[in-house]
Amino acid sequence: MLDLLFENSALYLNSLKGVRKRYFYDFIDNNDKLIGIIGARGVGKTTYILHYLKNLDIPFNKKLYITADSVEFSNASLLEIAKEFYKRGGKILAIDEIHKYKNFEIELKQIYDMLDLKVIFSGSSALKPEHSKADLSRRATVYRVSGLSFREFLEFKTKLPFESFTLEEILKNHSDIAFEILQKVKPFEYWSEYLQFGYYPFYFDNPSRYKIKLNETVNTVIEVDIPSIFKIKYEYVVNLKKLVALICSANPYKLNIKELSSKIGIDRDTLYLYIDYMHKGNIFHVIRAKSKGDNLFSKPDKIYLSNSNLNYSYCLHTNIGTVRETVFAANLRVGYTITIPKNGDFFIDDKYIFEVGGKNKGFKQIKDLPNSYIVADDIEVGFGNKIPLWLFGFLY
Repeated sequence: MLDLLFENSALYLNSLKGVRKRYFYDFIDNNDKLIGIIGARGVGKTTYILHYLKNLDIPFNKKLYITADSVEFSNASLLEIAKEFYKRGGKILAIDEIHKYKNFEIELKQIYDMLDLKVIFSGSSALKPEHSKADLSRRATVYRVSGLSFREFLEFKTKLPFESFTLEEILKNHSDIAFEILQKVKPFEYWSEYLQFGYYPFYFDNPSRYKIKLNETVNTVIEVDIPSIFKIKYEYVVNLKKLVALICSANPYKLNIKELSSKIGIDRDTLYLYIDYMHKGNIFHVIRAKSKGDNLFSKPDKIYLSNSNLNYSYCLHTNIGTVRETVFAANLRVGYTITIPKNGDFFIDDKYIFEVGGKNKGFKQIKDLPNSYIVADDIEVGFGNKIPLWLFGFLY
């Protein structure tokens, strides 16, 4: 068995060609003994692992890449493979799609405790290792990664380097930052393309097949990943797909939970569970007021698709206002806490209020509120407390 896994591992590593480095490549601390990389399908988790292994200056038989959804792995024991690998002098074990392996948390804990072996694993964004029965939070360093920012998209598209900025830097110096970027690129030459196609790195592999690939990716999350993590029978998966269509047609700030549950044919509590599954699977982005906390059985204040590419791929009618709010929220969820304020669209880190709209958006709804800003689409450079939407794509 191990010889076959070594053979497959070598094939995977040798098949890796030119790699476009994602934002998270530089902040993962590879000195840790147990590392988890969690995120949506298609954001580059596998590519990172293969790139890391391939560039390690150690013999092939000291590093092993396996994928938990492979045929060879279907009747294997993760713990026994790790033991045998370790006996042969193995140093680094990488496990892809680990959520496909039943009770992986328990066996990872045993590997960590028993063997002097470094392990890197990747899994669905729906995984919650910190809540697992094996309590991996005390052992694993887990990184949650997102799709391409506008900054990354521009780097891949233009081959030019661009700096990222913190939220505070953008709020304080957005005009200067925008002028600096404009010396290198015209953002609106690429902005629409990014909104429609730019979230998943596989767009650059074959742009003409992007929507087909995106559809396959989302279907796999709904049909395979979510049922493998949560208790949902396969015959009910169709309800998750219905939910996507209904969220497409709903206004994010006028959710009718009773109507949604009626159209799908499920009770309210089941609907809340399904919404939570889709949020954790990174198909939805659910946002609540701070007063509601993380109670999944409380009505969400807003539900967005997780990124604007899904709006253009799945919604029959694309509302530009919803798209603007979707892309803003997608950028701010990386490193910041988002809740819904009494006035305005978004409350960030309990400090900053943002109202999102077009270039003519005014301050009427957030007038006199401290730390409040207009996020305006269709403007290259902002002034004062009015900031271009595209610039928030440089947060990571």
